[in-house]
Amino acid sequence: MKVFSLTTSVLAEHIDALGHVNNVQYLYWVQEAAHAHWEALTQNFDSPLGVWVVRSHSITYKQPALLGDQLTLRTYVKQSRGVLSERVVEICNAEQQLLASCHTQWCYLNKESEKPEAIPSSVLALFE
Repeated sequence: MKVFSLTTSVLAEHIDALGHVNNVQYLYWVQEAAHAHWEALTQNFDSPLGVWVVRSHSITYKQPALLGDQLTLRTYVKQSRGVLSERVVEICNAEQQLLASCHTQWCYLNKESEKPEAIPSSVLALFE
């Protein structure tokens, strides 16, 4: 399992009426982390690739993120089988306290037909 990390900062536009990061922003970061990880894994991949679409998200919030916080987004693929893959994204503050954890089920699609397709072994190998 390869863990990929990136950092981000909490900006004023991320804050909701309660004074902490809005739930929708967490989903944005989850997708941003998944996309950045996929791009890093496939940057030198020369075979045609499919595309990923979200089937479901499940987020558990532990503590709020606040304006000015520096966050680390850690992501990895937990398991894959058939057309589905489960990715975990953990969002931590500068002290590495877990603020939120998201489990996302992704479905691999054939790029041309846009129909589900078994995840190729060459793609599965990228996640190990």
